[in-house]
Amino acid sequence: MMLKTNEDRLVELAMQCKPGPPRIRPGWKVDHEGKPFILPSIGGITLNIQVGDSAFKIAGDHIEPCVSCTANAEKPFEFPNNSLQLLSCVGNEAIIVSGDAKGEKGVVTGHHGGSEHVMVDFPKKILRKLTYDDKIMIQTKGQGLKLLDYPDIKLFNLDPGLLKKMKIKKIKKNRLAVPVTTIVPAQCMGSGLGSAHVAAGDYDVMTSDPATVKEYKLDKLKFGDFVALLDHDNSFGRAFVKGAVSIGIVVHSDCLLAGHGPGISTLMTCSTPLIEPILDANANIADLLQIGIKRKK
Repeated sequence: MMLKTNEDRLVELAMQCKPGPPRIRPGWKVDHEGKPFILPSIGGITLNIQVGDSAFKIAGDHIEPCVSCTANAEKPFEFPNNSLQLLSCVGNEAIIVSGDAKGEKGVVTGHHGGSEHVMVDFPKKILRKLTYDDKIMIQTKGQGLKLLDYPDIKLFNLDPGLLKKMKIKKIKKNRLAVPVTTIVPAQCMGSGLGSAHVAAGDYDVMTSDPATVKEYKLDKLKFGDFVALLDHDNSFGRAFVKGAVSIGIVVHSDCLLAGHGPGISTLMTCSTPLIEPILDANANIADLLQIGIKRKK
């Protein structure tokens, strides 16, 4: 179904960034069971993890797939990195403009709060050519995107080209059916809940309760999966609202810390149940855009 949008009114801005080195606090961290650990974490050029890979059973914590990008590694919460976070949208094209990989193209797959990184997927063969000094230009487009026939459904962080490929269908009572791999109950949402807006960052699906993880198959989540968050309205921040539905994408791995788990960046939200999630095992950005593990060799 072709959804009517205001795509022709969107502003396109080029934003420059570069790969952000891995950031790890020195010393031990303690997981939600009281066990200490030292593991890889946020940031870096991650050579062996892409969208489409499992977000679980990784010897790491808060792992970001492929290339973690920043416009200001020293001051991640300040200009120009805050602009990069707000303007970059999932599905945006990224182009390497310096170094041995100059001219290669990638795709934005999400942004991660706390690290303040934008994740970009590039072909694996390109990753070993990248350095932390290389420049990447992201063609930002998507913030301000609206569904003209569904004004109560708000869109964030979503490239209009990706929206067209999400296989969304109109169903009875003027609702939209949106394919997702997983439906997450409200009580599972943790770190990041209560943030004032969702045009940057993410919030986590808590995975500290094994029975709940098994019941909702949360351990099957993959990087790049589209998921539904029940009873969560992200219109003006991340809040519990009975009957609301939000759609997001998995942007980082499972975590060991209390209150944490796979990170979700918001793409769609509605304070009333106008969004109906439909289970589809292939509802992943890797499948829709043929990137990540689905890239042709």
